[in-house]
Amino acid sequence: MSTPAKTFPTWAFFSVLTNVVLMLTVALLIYRQQRATTFLGTITSPTQVNRDTQPQAVTPNLGRRHKLNYQQWVDILKQEAKVAAQKRPQHLTILLGDSLSLWFPSELLPQNRNWLNQGISGETSTGLLKRLELFNSTQPETIFVMIGINDLIRGVSDKIILDNQLQIIRYLKKAHPQTQIVVQSILPHGGEQTTWEKREKLLAIPNSRIRSLNQQLQAIAQKEGVKYLNLHPLFANDQANLRLELSTDGLHLNSQGYLVWSSALQLYSQIELEAQKR
Repeated sequence: MSTPAKTFPTWAFFSVLTNVVLMLTVALLIYRQQRATTFLGTITSPTQVNRDTQPQAVTPNLGRRHKLNYQQWVDILKQEAKVAAQKRPQHLTILLGDSLSLWFPSELLPQNRNWLNQGISGETSTGLLKRLELFNSTQPETIFVMIGINDLIRGVSDKIILDNQLQIIRYLKKAHPQTQIVVQSILPHGGEQTTWEKREKLLAIPNSRIRSLNQQLQAIAQKEGVKYLNLHPLFANDQANLRLELSTDGLHLNSQGYLVWSSALQLYSQIELEAQKR
């Protein structure tokens, strides 16, 4: 008796298709940027200086927010969420996370949405979980979440990180039942090429551990019925480290990095989220 052929799940097909399209788009973007880097200019950092073939660590210019403490940040985000709740803009989309989300240049975010950036520099999954209620009164169409790298830097265990991620997902599902929730993978770091001020702490985190965490995070997202956007392969080089051409210091992103992320959000919205509405 012949063995019945296994059916390839529809969700798996679209997930693979999405990542293939994203990776092809990113490859094209990187090629264009390498051929004409002066066309886009620099948005998140000044020109980098080579030092022993390594890029110099550069801190993006955040203006007044760069000098805020954590509670001041929370208070401002609370006020911004309050305004969004009152005005109820169309296609409201919330960006949740740490400095990677916080420093996302508004001019590079997909323009067909109204964005509420709820990122805080240095944020952890524990901290994010505690402040999700700040935007309870808003009515977002989509929530994109990226969190976890600061947990790893601070020595938090994988179990706690994943448990917090699960609690974040479940809270968002309950507080925003009509919202499309998208969990984004944790990005790799630059490995030995990292020039971030706390370089040694990053080097203590194998990028293989980040890949493993992402695999478990994807399984959690699928089990909970929310979307998962795998950004990791878009930012990783052949050694599974963060692509230097997309980063200022091996941890944070430059304008090219944010353009890649923005393109991924745009394409993902068109392929995955729009298909879900049909």
